[in-house]
Amino acid sequence: MTLVQLRSLCAVVEDGSVTAAAARLWVSPSAVSAAVMALQRELGVALLAKDGRGVRVTPAGLVFADYARTVLGLLDEAIGAATAADDPAKGRVRIAAVTTAAEQVLPGALASFRRDQPDVALDLEVAPRDRVWAMLAAHETDVVVAGRPPAGIGGLLRGTRANDLVVVAAPGQTTPVTGERVRAREGDTPNLGSGGAQHRPHPLATTWLVREPGSGTRATTTAYLDSLGEEPALLTLGSNGAVVAGAVAGLGVTLVARDAVERQLAAGELVEIDLPGTPLSRPWHLVTAPTAGPTVDLLVAHLLTHGFVVA
Repeated sequence: MTLVQLRSLCAVVEDGSVTAAAARLWVSPSAVSAAVMALQRELGVALLAKDGRGVRVTPAGLVFADYARTVLGLLDEAIGAATAADDPAKGRVRIAAVTTAAEQVLPGALASFRRDQPDVALDLEVAPRDRVWAMLAAHETDVVVAGRPPAGIGGLLRGTRANDLVVVAAPGQTTPVTGERVRAREGDTPNLGSGGAQHRPHPLATTWLVREPGSGTRATTTAYLDSLGEEPALLTLGSNGAVVAGAVAGLGVTLVARDAVERQLAAGELVEIDLPGTPLSRPWHLVTAPTAGPTVDLLVAHLLTHGFVVA
């Protein structure tokens, strides 16, 4: 059993096909297939099965891939720990962050950390909320910056940072919010035009722009709307940038971190809408693996002087 075989199986499981796995690993599809087939022979169970012109992962393959991810993550963690033990200032830190944190919170802090610690290697992976916490559980990252961690995740909370979620829309996109509204009749289509106020929908009766399933902001948005008993139309966009651009263009309203729209609010491209319960306080959480070493501690200490506070 080899690391190449384990990485090949994990790539097929995560990317959904041999071809996509090969592209990620920078090898040929035949090399990926050969590696997984060799692993199957050694284990004596089928990990992949033919599915039309492609393959699907068997239940045994899914179970084994979870263990393989942890094995690979632990090995990567061990290499980093050995390097850090020799010289913390020349170690490596693997960071996983959700999109808004990676785009708006971390860049400045990481840039100043690199100036202070030029020999520390930093790896930053940007992923949805579900993915970053799964990475921590599988020893694939040393540090997570995201919203509230799920119960039982097993990490160490090292700090928090204020994060307010606000509802925003393009100027004139919705009617001003003043007291009770009249619910849109079932089947009505909100008018997204930019005419007079009588033609503009209430913010809770127009389209809401949301991220893809698995995003923490999407989960917060749907929970917020549920708490109000509202079911507006949802338009899914695949990135924070697309959501913000869609709001600026007048596609609808959205619930987003204020950090992500500071420029647009200052420029008048978006306006904040005062809806019940907003802004929502959803602090960023700085969480490390329980086995985090001295190089990780260097980064944590730096972040605690750049916006984060001790939890």
